[in-house]
Amino acid sequence: MFRHLTIVAAIASLAIASLAAAQPVLAQGATVTTRQLTADAANAMVMAAMEQCRKDGYKVSVAIVDRAGNLQAYIRDAGAGPQTLETSRRKAFTSAAFGITSGEFATRVATPAAAGLKDVPGVISLGGGVPIKIGNETIGGIGVGGAPGADKDEACANAGLLKIADQLK
Repeated sequence: MFRHLTIVAAIASLAIASLAAAQPVLAQGATVTTRQLTADAANAMVMAAMEQCRKDGYKVSVAIVDRAGNLQAYIRDAGAGPQTLETSRRKAFTSAAFGITSGEFATRVATPAAAGLKDVPGVISLGGGVPIKIGNETIGGIGVGGAPGADKDEACANAGLLKIADQLK
């Protein structure tokens, strides 16, 4: 009888250990790990984009948003227009939300099939926003507003990305 109780106790101990070991697996399957820029990386990006625009003779604003569209870093150059705050943020948001440049977004919403996307709150169909990616994963967006043309805004945004490109691997 003693031997029978020892076997039952051993089986019960194994069952409890199995359940305890299974819990973390269930918890891991119910969560998602995301990546986000550090404050230092976001600040380096806005400064690099600003420096490129200054070198090219433009007064701009630069915004960085995370994957959820939350503003992470922002700078407005002295003399940049008052609208550049909002346009740079919305360009960054559009790129983060759709994982494409805001210029590509503008092209897409010009078609009847995608026209309704321009009505999504917070987006803007102006070029100058670029997604921040690690591989195929979009982790945020950078937007520039105030240069005389979307192509020039986007070039400055790309200079910001280039500043930390080696860290986005």
